[in-house]
Amino acid sequence: MAHSHDGIDWDAKIARLREGDELAAPETADLVRDLLRPQDRTVIDIGSGAGGAATAFADAMWDTGGTIILVDSAPELLAAAARNTAATAGPDVRVLSVQADVARGDLSAVGQADLVFASFVVHHLPDQLAGLRRLLKLVRPGGRLTLVESGLEPRVLPWDVGVGEPGLEPRLAAARADWFREMRAEMPGSVRLPTGWARAMADAGLDGVLSWTQLVDRPAPVSGAAMTAVLRRLEWLRRGAEGRVAQADLDAVDALLDPTGPHYAGSRDDVYYLLAQTIHVGTRRA
Repeated sequence: MAHSHDGIDWDAKIARLREGDELAAPETADLVRDLLRPQDRTVIDIGSGAGGAATAFADAMWDTGGTIILVDSAPELLAAAARNTAATAGPDVRVLSVQADVARGDLSAVGQADLVFASFVVHHLPDQLAGLRRLLKLVRPGGRLTLVESGLEPRVLPWDVGVGEPGLEPRLAAARADWFREMRAEMPGSVRLPTGWARAMADAGLDGVLSWTQLVDRPAPVSGAAMTAVLRRLEWLRRGAEGRVAQADLDAVDALLDPTGPHYAGSRDDVYYLLAQTIHVGTRRA
């Protein structure tokens, strides 16, 4: 696949999404088991990415059967998610794909489901409340909409990493939050959402919204998918920090990302990965 006509290296993007899926696979499987009710036969996965959640749904529905509908705006991601999910699905689980953009509101081809699942999707929409109302239309009466959004952002570094001033990661995270604020302000059609997710779901028309938080906790020392996630997190923070923090902080994170240097995060035994993600579930009136 490599670089497509849009200039995106989809192979690399899909590989990174799969890394994240691998890291959180145990927690995703637990969440899916908690969410599915015996009567749930159709699931819509909004922004299905590389198929991590959809694969967990397919595995959980192996005995009962049902239909999983993948929705994404990028055909490359949709194809990858469909392949991964179909490889796990049992003979009584159908996997369907619909290319649609939640931000643009055209979801008529998606249909309805007993459970609509949207993980780290809605915060990207210009008008998040309008997006929730569009998603509500995909939920059958008596069905549920589930959002997964950040409760607390990931943390990967000890307070003092031995290069630069202590407290590096909180400063980098604050710079990234400032970048996100500016990005949302400049987004065409952007509308502020001055409430929390549970309140927003209720405002969108969902009943009985419940919220709880799930940890993705990989204590030090880490290796494999967790170490990869640490390095990806530092790369992501570095991109958002350019021009927003002191040069000494940029130099420090560069040292942590230099595989030839003495401070390389990938060679340390004191980095970790800790994320708190919050799940919000609301029901459409029957």
